[in-house]
Amino acid sequence: MSSPDSIDPERLRQFVAVADELHFARAARGLGIARQRLSRTVIELEQELGERLFVPGAQPTELTAAGAAFRDRARAVLARPVPAAPVPEVVSLRVGFAPGVTVSKWERIWGERFPEVPLHTVPLTQAEQERALRAGEVDMCFVRLPVERDGLSVIPLYTELPVAVVPKEHPVAAYAEIAEADLAGEQRHDGADIDGAAGILELVAAGVGVAVLPHSIARLHARRDLVYRTVTDLPGTEVALAWPSAATTEPIEEFVGVVRGRTARSTRSPSARAEPAKAARAQPKKAPVKKGAVRAAPKQGRRRGR
Repeated sequence: MSSPDSIDPERLRQFVAVADELHFARAARGLGIARQRLSRTVIELEQELGERLFVPGAQPTELTAAGAAFRDRARAVLARPVPAAPVPEVVSLRVGFAPGVTVSKWERIWGERFPEVPLHTVPLTQAEQERALRAGEVDMCFVRLPVERDGLSVIPLYTELPVAVVPKEHPVAAYAEIAEADLAGEQRHDGADIDGAAGILELVAAGVGVAVLPHSIARLHARRDLVYRTVTDLPGTEVALAWPSAATTEPIEEFVGVVRGRTARSTRSPSARAEPAKAARAQPKKAPVKKGAVRAAPKQGRRRGR
């Protein structure tokens, strides 16, 4: 006799219901199915197993010895705990960003185009940006260059102008733009320490030197007692988007497209590239014209009498 393990559990449940009730009509009502369907299930099982499960013509319904043995084995199979279905992994994208980088525009566009893929933005200090990226704490990161590029894909996005931050009463505050020479003789704090910008500006406000910082950092820590002026002849700070090259995924490619200003229909977008293939699969195939077949001529409209 075949093992109940190889039989569909629903068919086993239907057989056990009849075996317990010993009445086809009552078992069918309990299962919420037609009696004829239940009878067909039992007949198919007997044919598949090659043995009678119920005594033919017995009134009331009676199990054969083989049927009783199969009932016990079927009950044991049905009593086993059903393994939980694997929970599908929720695809999401974690994007880190260094101080001064504003990501709200890209968040909005992403939410409009890919609402099914949650975007989590993670603020990071400049000291943390590369470590978090390589440790897998974020999938991508807006970084301030330089970073060690080994193993990373890095796309420069824009260069941020440097500004001098000085007290309101400082002589250079009278100008919209200045040159580095205008700061000659001033004590300059290390503007590369972006993570310590708030402390540096405390010193500047107290009259201890000046600071040259990226424009967004000066704006981020803006104070009423300080002003910032663009320094025209100093190199700016490059902001880039970086991610581990070996971990490039479709969401990452899509996010690169969003940041670079590609449209939703761009052929460089994975989702847009997939649409023509889906459409081709969905389109019904035209029946081939047999060789020698004559196509029907188009019907001509009847002429109206003159």
